[in-house]
Order: sequence, then C-alpha cells, then structure tokens
Amino acid sequence: MISNAIKDKYMQRCIELAKQGMGNTTPNPMVGAVIVYENKIIGEGYHQKCGEAHAEVNAINAVKDKELLKKSTLYVNLEPCSHFGKTPPCANLIARLKIPEVIIGTKDTASHVSGKGIEILKNAGCKVTTGVLEKESRELNKRFFTFHERKRPYIILKWAETLDGYIDVLRSENDPVAPTWITNEFSKMLVHKWRAEEQAILIGTNTAKADNPTLTTRNWPGKNPLRVVIDRDIKLSSHLNAFNKEAETIVVADKSKKTDSVKYLNKNVGIDFVDYNLQHFDKQLVEIFVKNNIQSIIIEGGAKILNYFITNDLWDEARVFIGNKKFIKGVPAPEINGKVVKEEVLGNSKLLFVNNETIFSQ
Repeated sequence: MISNAIKDKYMQRCIELAKQGMGNTTPNPMVGAVIVYENKIIGEGYHQKCGEAHAEVNAINAVKDKELLKKSTLYVNLEPCSHFGKTPPCANLIARLKIPEVIIGTKDTASHVSGKGIEILKNAGCKVTTGVLEKESRELNKRFFTFHERKRPYIILKWAETLDGYIDVLRSENDPVAPTWITNEFSKMLVHKWRAEEQAILIGTNTAKADNPTLTTRNWPGKNPLRVVIDRDIKLSSHLNAFNKEAETIVVADKSKKTDSVKYLNKNVGIDFVDYNLQHFDKQLVEIFVKNNIQSIIIEGGAKILNYFITNDLWDEARVFIGNKKFIKGVPAPEINGKVVKEEVLGNSKLLFVNNETIFSQ
C-alpha cells in the first residue's frame, strides 16, 4: 500500500510539471503526470500546448521500458480525459497499456468528462484513487473549473493606488493622453507577465481614451491576451492602441449603435452588442465571455468599471499595487471586501493579493 506521504510527494511533482504549461494550454487545463515503478520515477510529462499530446501521453512516451508500465503507478493531477478531441482519450490509452494503478488529484467536472475517465479505468480493472492534494489541484486549474462550474471566466481585478488611496489624478479634457504611473518598472513587468497568463483583458471607455493603453505583453514573452473594450456609444477613435493589429479586440457596444459599427471594421476587431437598457448588463457581458470561450480575464479599467464588477460581486481575486506616492486629491481607488491572502514588496511598491471570500467559501 502506498502511504499518503508518498502520494502527496508524487502529486506535488505532477502539479509542478503542470505549471509549465501556464498560458499555453487553454482552453484545456494544466496537467502533469508522473509514472512510478518501485518508488522511482521512470517517466513524466505535462500538457505543453492545446492540440498537442496530453500529460499522460508524454509521461508514457518518456518510459524507456514499456513493459514496466504493467507494474507501475501513474499519478496525474486531473482525471484522465475520456473523449475524442484534438487527441484520443487518455483513459483508453492507460487501460489498453494495463497500467494497474492510477492516483488522481481531482476529478474533471467538465460535462464531457465528469467521472467518465475514472469509469473507463475502473472497468479495465485499474485501481483508482482520487482526491490526493485535491485543494492544490483545483487551485492550479481554478480558471478551468470556474468556467465549467460557474459558466463564466475566472475574473481578476487589478489596479494601482497611492498611499493616500487614489487610483488616478483628476483629469480635464485638455490633459495629455497618458497613463498615470503610481508604481515602478518591476510592477509593469509583472503585469505584462500576468497578461501572458490570462486569456483576456478588459478596459472601459474612459481608460481607453485617457491612457490609450496597448494591453499587450511587450515587456514579457508570451501571447497577447484578447482585448475587450467597453465602448457603449462607439465614440472611441479607431486609431487608439487598443485597436491596433498587435492583438485581437472585441468591442462591447449598445445594440442601438449597430449602424455606427462600420468604424471598427478590421480583421482583428470584432463587435458584440448588448442592450444597455436592461438591468443585467453583467449577465450579458458574461454571455459574451462564454461565447468567446474566455476562461480568465483581467479587469484593468478605471475606477468606474472596477467598481461595477465589485458592486455586482463579479470577481474572484484582486491584485492591488500600492505605490510610494501621494496625490492629495484625485479619483478614489475602489474599496473591496475580501481576504488578503498574500503580500509582496516590489521595490518601493507593495502588492496585495485579495480573494473574494464569498466565492472561495462556496
């Protein structure tokens, strides 16, 4: 019998391997797999990119002596898939190779799997154990689970505020178009890293107009996120950076403005329309996210858009920079109720990670 400590040890290795796929596997989850024979790893692998081999396949391929598979234990942080997608089902492969024992971090709750992989393994005579480092395994794929269980993306709020609690200076129409820097270059680089890890990034009309951000990962290697710009009345200039060809953009506008949408006719810019007269703009916005298969999104707008998500309790975590500056007066930073789970120092700035306790307690 394998001890709990040994199970935890190899499952932790699965999680470490899986993290290497961050930003490259979506819409698939991050998965790592380890094959152990006589308490020694003989093969390991992770899902490197959507459309390519899954973790279990890479781990199996890494085993030199395939005869040992019939005497080994396979560890994987997520239930092996049971459906034909871009690759064949991993559960069938494991069963065919007669791997006698599989230890799983957590079940896959997506409707197309949801226990079917485990059923295939058990029917083949495989001993299956689930729930090893389950909390950690679910945390790793929180974006994937949120999308499939809550039918919306994992939502991250991000802003920077001054020591005296302001997110921006007071601006007039004649002020130059430029962002108000509160933190430092370390923070900027980190934000670009975050963008590479998430599928989309959203800003409102005022931020697009006042800051003219590009919303790309230019200071970090990785794929640019899909840009979502709220432009209710289609009044933003199509020459703004958010509409350039460096990344794809979706504009969210009022359906009454469909005749004006021709200004955004561009290969990399699409438009989704909503009814702003309805009370549930948040639900319409979520429908757009889901339609575009967005599993995670950073809300990087100004105070108005951030407060909208906070007021509607439509967020999972917030990442708040506190810079070493004071504005004395300006636009107040959002106020948020949540649990500070981590605090970091970046040069002369501080970074708080805040979880939505309402969401995380469910």
